[in-house]
Amino acid sequence: MQKKERFQRFLDYFTQHYPEPKTELNFGNPYELLVAVILSAQCTDKRINQVTPALFARFPEAESLAAASVDEVFSYIRIVSYPNNKAKHLVGMAKSLMERFGGEIPATVEELQTLPGVGRKTAHVILSIVYNEPTMAVDTHVFRVSHRLGLAPLTATTPLAVEKALMAHIPKQYVPKAHHWLILHGRYICLARTPKCPACDLRDFCKYYEKHPELGHSGLK
Repeated sequence: MQKKERFQRFLDYFTQHYPEPKTELNFGNPYELLVAVILSAQCTDKRINQVTPALFARFPEAESLAAASVDEVFSYIRIVSYPNNKAKHLVGMAKSLMERFGGEIPATVEELQTLPGVGRKTAHVILSIVYNEPTMAVDTHVFRVSHRLGLAPLTATTPLAVEKALMAHIPKQYVPKAHHWLILHGRYICLARTPKCPACDLRDFCKYYEKHPELGHSGLK
């Protein structure tokens, strides 16, 4: 199967079955999304959604978070991964927002990445969801599923390489949605250790399944 056809099959399936995918992080505005995405690094969205209601109630905007102590922020997020570092990042991010951007969320990758706790992946998530920009945030799910489906070559060994491979073949209007399609497929079907191949409708063009057809029966490696 040619790469162009492989991408078309991917797009055809998801536009038909999941035309309006959304992030599973709960948020009410761009500031809350930025906080949630920073917290979500190496942590599940479910866990983040457990801590953000109280956190947002206490710090409803960047101004109040900027004035907070790291210790107090830590007390709200202690159950997430790396809470010490993330508490520092959140306070630093809020101070930067207030001092340099008037409390508004920047609209460029370059500006977003100057904020503490914000890397390329986080910046792309914000641009995609808040500003509907055609940016592809590559997390562990996107990285894994892209390789297994054959959307990214095995030689694409970094998130940036996978990002470029996907951006080269996915039409701009579908990029924000494709980010969610890949994440959700990796989160619920194409699991890292035990992919649920019997439940997957993409098996007929999946390179990983082609090499491991036994997974269609056992679901186990």
